[in-house]
Amino acid sequence: MSGTGAPPRPRVFLVDDHHLFRAGVRAELGDAVELVGEADEVPAAVEMIRERAPEVVLLDVHLPQGGGKAVIEAVRATNPDVRFLALSVSDAPEDVIGVIRAGARGYVTKTISGPELVDAVRRVAGGDAVFSPRLAGFVLDAFAAMPGAEGGQVAPPPSIEPELDQLSSREREVLRFIARGYTYREVGRELHISIKTVESHVSAVLRKLQLSTRHQLTYWATERRLV
Repeated sequence: MSGTGAPPRPRVFLVDDHHLFRAGVRAELGDAVELVGEADEVPAAVEMIRERAPEVVLLDVHLPQGGGKAVIEAVRATNPDVRFLALSVSDAPEDVIGVIRAGARGYVTKTISGPELVDAVRRVAGGDAVFSPRLAGFVLDAFAAMPGAEGGQVAPPPSIEPELDQLSSREREVLRFIARGYTYREVGRELHISIKTVESHVSAVLRKLQLSTRHQLTYWATERRLV
């Protein structure tokens, strides 16, 4: 792209554990950005983002070995100028609030169109905060009533679903996969853990939420829009 009227091309790094989805994002972004790298798991993402110093990281929330929040926290400790835009299939409140707490500048869902995604990346690169319209309301609600701390930092909002505070991050990941109808074997493959470990996590989730079956768990998660 050339010409004096052409907008600048932000340097972008893409983090998602699904190869086909990354290919789709690359195609949608086209030459509107300079794609400087990709990763499909937390450790590789952190290392490569630190090395390549993109302006914007497009980041999935659910990743092997820690999730998007872990990437944000690790990178911001050494590269505070890197901006993060979450791009996820999930619109669950605790996912959105979690990455915003960690330092993301925005959150859009994977239903976003290509031109809208390009616009969101440019806006985040320019310092704006960007949210899918249906997510913006509860993000504002969660933060609006909270006093700002020193240095412009906002205190963490209260948990949107108190029962979730009982669950570890891995238990929450397992909960979502089970609620979406994944088998234990499929969950294990997605999270790179054994079937026995999946069973252990499911048992812990059922116990903590005082549920008896995975069908009850699915209903519980669906009612709270966690899937």
